[in-house]
Amino acid sequence: MHVNYRFAPSRSGAEALAHLEQLFAGLPVEITVADLAEGARPGLDAPLAQQFVAAVGGEARPKYGWTDVARFSALGIPAVNYGPGDPSLAHADDERVPVEQIERVEAGLRRWLTAG
Repeated sequence: MHVNYRFAPSRSGAEALAHLEQLFAGLPVEITVADLAEGARPGLDAPLAQQFVAAVGGEARPKYGWTDVARFSALGIPAVNYGPGDPSLAHADDERVPVEQIERVEAGLRRWLTAG
């Protein structure tokens, strides 16, 4: 059996594993961790992240699901997810992105890269 357990940034990887061990306690199973990636808040309190959001004209909203922001956070680097598309369609059969959104993201990145 393969279990994909996603947990909130308020829970550490060790706590998540302990929770799984508790759930499966007493069953004849062996738990093997194939991958463990802790969640993270994006660090929007960092000036650099605030400047980015302002430059691209965005509004910070939550991103449900794991992204590489967690890896950056573990290294102490503030990060945000930024890109076109509807997150509720990510990885779905009908995933699509209107060209207008791609152009808007490109313009936002140019503003960020050429600011100051």
